[in-house]
Amino acid sequence: MPLDGLFVHALAHELNQTLAGGRITKVHQPYPNEIILVVRNNGQNYPVLLSAHPAYARAQVTRIPYQNPKTPTNFAMFLRRNLEGARLDSVTQVENDRILHFAVNTHDELGDEQTLLLTLEMMGRHSNLFLVREKDQRILELIKHVPSDQNRVRSLIPGATYILPPAQNKENPFTSDLGGLAKIILDSDKADWGKAIQQEYQGFSGISAKNLAGHLSGASDAMATATDWLNHFSSPKPTLYRSEKNKLSYAAFDWGEVGSTAESYQTLGDLLDAYFAGQAEADRVNQQAASLVRLVKNELKKNQSKEKKLNQTLVDSENAEDLKVKGDLLITYPHLVKKGMNSVQIENYYDNNNLLTIALDPRFDGMQNANRYFHKYRKLRLAKDHVLGQLKETQAEIDYFSQIQTQLAVASPKDVADIKVELIEQGYLREKVKVKTKGKQTRKPKHVMGKPDQFVSTDGTLIEVGKNNLQNDQLSLKKTNRHKIWLHVQKLPGSHVLIDSDNPSAETLEEAAQLAAYFSKARDSANVPVDYLPAGKLRKPNGAKPGFVIFEGQQTTYVTPDATLVQKLKK
Repeated sequence: MPLDGLFVHALAHELNQTLAGGRITKVHQPYPNEIILVVRNNGQNYPVLLSAHPAYARAQVTRIPYQNPKTPTNFAMFLRRNLEGARLDSVTQVENDRILHFAVNTHDELGDEQTLLLTLEMMGRHSNLFLVREKDQRILELIKHVPSDQNRVRSLIPGATYILPPAQNKENPFTSDLGGLAKIILDSDKADWGKAIQQEYQGFSGISAKNLAGHLSGASDAMATATDWLNHFSSPKPTLYRSEKNKLSYAAFDWGEVGSTAESYQTLGDLLDAYFAGQAEADRVNQQAASLVRLVKNELKKNQSKEKKLNQTLVDSENAEDLKVKGDLLITYPHLVKKGMNSVQIENYYDNNNLLTIALDPRFDGMQNANRYFHKYRKLRLAKDHVLGQLKETQAEIDYFSQIQTQLAVASPKDVADIKVELIEQGYLREKVKVKTKGKQTRKPKHVMGKPDQFVSTDGTLIEVGKNNLQNDQLSLKKTNRHKIWLHVQKLPGSHVLIDSDNPSAETLEEAAQLAAYFSKARDSANVPVDYLPAGKLRKPNGAKPGFVIFEGQQTTYVTPDATLVQKLKK
């Protein structure tokens, strides 16, 4: 189901139960449209994601790790000044709409107690996050400033009065007696029930309305069935559905989806983490790495075009011997050629004296035409040696950028900085240098390389996965790792994987191979070959690019990548 008013009702219930009464200890803004509040309650820290993303807006307790920018945003700093150390009193939903109020008890500049509302509106491209003073509904700050010429209905700037989005004038199904439902059932065709429910009641998406209509169509007591169906949103049983084509969908409870397998989760936060992990992470990477993606795409296109031209030159050079034969024949029988001739037929003593037609330049005689053929022959022979070297270099470039492209496809936001540093070091990307101004110039902090992703196998063995070439080199070539088992998908770009054991169990080896296949170009393939051997057998040729190693004596296992297993093993 989409994140409609019904699902937000379930979220509000869960968040209020989990967070109400807790203290906001930290505020971070790792991504442009998203805030993380760390709320400590009942001896536990809960990272709460409040997202105003146009496609992935939501509120949840998240366990997906994030990396903060080195310099906090103005919005993050404003929230820290006003919210850190304050008590979160409650989480409430506005009617049955996609709006949540996080009521925070704090003090103003004079020390007087006040309530601030952190209000999240989850409405597609109009999503926004506000900090509002409750007593006068003044907007103190918001994550997206919207000029008046883009929104004439209400003012979305600091200092303005907060006004709710225009009401839809529909009944709230959780406070209604559902009298309108009886009228829908009696007066409408079953095929129209879903649309009628959506028009009558607030917060219903088309999918939710259709599902309720489906439950009502086979019920003996429609009102009791509808009440029971709505009650599930107050005591949710989070369910993730996976179709045969591996397409994901979710619901607050197991309402049944034909042709899909259902997976249960403890909390709605865990459910949303599982659902959005791939989509939202990929979008965050695209936001941060848009320039890198373009660079890699352009470099691949350039080198693939170059490879095509070199291969054509190589094909042409294979015909060089034909040019030598024609030159030999012309120099042997120059008297057969006169100026003005366009071609001549000569007995080819290399081919049982069969007649060979030789094209001529009419401006020259036989000897001059022979010299022209010998010149082309020498040029192509020299070109062949040069082209073979160029082809080797070009193929290495294609392999390198294919590897980078795969890494960007499976990267998390924290990996992007490492990839960017690598491309700068390799000379493909120019580092932006700040113009020196008068006064003391601040020194740019040294880049701290991210750590490989860590997973724990079923039997408790640590498995590390390099998410970029710098991490791959660190894992594969570190002397202390020489006896550990190293894995990599066969003959395709992918991550280097290291098992923290020199004699892992068959189960751990299988799970590590699954990780190597999943974090590779073969992620969506079946029966993927994965090579493995002790890391001490790896060698890096002199001058090789980051992440490139050679080896021999490997063994191979075959696995099919499983996204569910990857999530399960994540540390």
